[in-house]
Amino acid sequence: MSDESLAVEEEEEEKKEEKEKKEEEEEEEKEEEEEEKEKEKEKEEEEEEEKKEEEKEKEKEKKEYKGNIKETRSKRFVRL
Repeated sequence: MSDESLAVEEEEEEKKEEKEKKEEEEEEEKEEEEEEKEKEKEKEEEEEEEKKEEEKEKEKEKKEYKGNIKETRSKRFVRL
């Protein structure tokens, strides 16, 4: 083989390696983006769950407060 054909062959090999490396980097980038999206989704779900828990707690406190008011009123009527 001549030097020229060896040089062409080496150049083609380098291009092929660069292409493979670029594809690997793009694949890794996609995976990282997907992981970020998944983490964000989990975070949103946790926040939503916390909001629901807070709402349940508020409702519970409201019911207890209303129950205490009714109890206090009934005690007043009993005293009269």
